[in-house]
Amino acid sequence: MHTALDTPYLDTRADALSFALGLAPLDALAVLPVERAGIRVEMRLLGASHQVFAGPVSETVACLPGRPVPLPGGMRTEVDGWTYDFGASVQSYDSGLTFTATVRELCARLADRDDALTGTFPGSPYAVTALALDGDPGTGTLGWRTWHAYPQTRQIVVTRTLLEVAL
Repeated sequence: MHTALDTPYLDTRADALSFALGLAPLDALAVLPVERAGIRVEMRLLGASHQVFAGPVSETVACLPGRPVPLPGGMRTEVDGWTYDFGASVQSYDSGLTFTATVRELCARLADRDDALTGTFPGSPYAVTALALDGDPGTGTLGWRTWHAYPQTRQIVVTRTLLEVAL
């Protein structure tokens, strides 16, 4: 699902993103609920990036005032008997053409998926936040990937989350 958002995005720099587990739902600009193998996943676009709720996990990657927790490159922990594995990286582009082509290709790749949510913020067609399910709950894993594109700095923050489901 793609949505054109009518509010400016709040996290205008990759290094302004922070990370939190266990937060309550924040105000969302768009929400996509999906169910995979009996597990309800709710992907949420925020003005300050994203939240995902899956099983016992609440993941927030956003500009969170007063929360100085930086975005970790990697993290693994247990949440109510489920193994949570998170990773993040920042891709920087020297060329505006390469950056825009990458964002266009990402949006095209996710456009027809019923398990993906993409939002474009006003001001640039390349100010995009996207989320998509990943993994196979039938094998005991469920995951998602996210992309946060910053046209003003030509950076894309990519996250990958994998849950090993407690059976």
